[in-house]
Amino acid sequence: MGVSTPSTARRAPWRVVDIVVASVVAVAVGVVFWAWSAGYAAVAAATVAFPPLAGLYGGGWLIAGVIGGLIIRKPGAALYCELLAAVVEGFLGTHFGWAVVISGLVQGAAAEAVFAAFRYRRWNLPVALLAGAAAGIAMGTSENILYNVAWASQWKVVYVILATVSGTVLAGLLSWLAVRALARTGVLAGLASRDAAVERAV
Repeated sequence: MGVSTPSTARRAPWRVVDIVVASVVAVAVGVVFWAWSAGYAAVAAATVAFPPLAGLYGGGWLIAGVIGGLIIRKPGAALYCELLAAVVEGFLGTHFGWAVVISGLVQGAAAEAVFAAFRYRRWNLPVALLAGAAAGIAMGTSENILYNVAWASQWKVVYVILATVSGTVLAGLLSWLAVRALARTGVLAGLASRDAAVERAV
């Protein structure tokens, strides 16, 4: 696996541009979270025969942490973006209420832990997939505690597995592809991820 950013950039403190971009990304994705929540009623109805299948939908709520980490590439970015996006979702209003902030904290911390495990040095596809998967595990586990208490143990396990798959694909893969696409447009020119479009995938 190749190192995609200089060590000096990794150790640099957050700059104003990092804070602004991270906040803009988080707010934008928070609106997506709100829309995603609105669609959950249809998903719940479609999966009423086997509710754990709804775990496949959950990855949409994990995007902020992964894409935020991949764009900003500084310690705390994944947690900041996921948490702020959840706060935005809460302000806009969702049937999940302010419990979404707890979810954002847990899921963002899980994605952050993966980037930290690689010492904020690697931002390639495997790391993005791992961050999405970790957030999915955190989501499945926390939602089993918050919402799925009455489910059978087997259902809870299946839900965590499907949430992990969803997190890997929707949050991990799609976020990585999105950052590469953004880098090609030049909008990330002032950020550590400016060369994402030409970095090796693995």
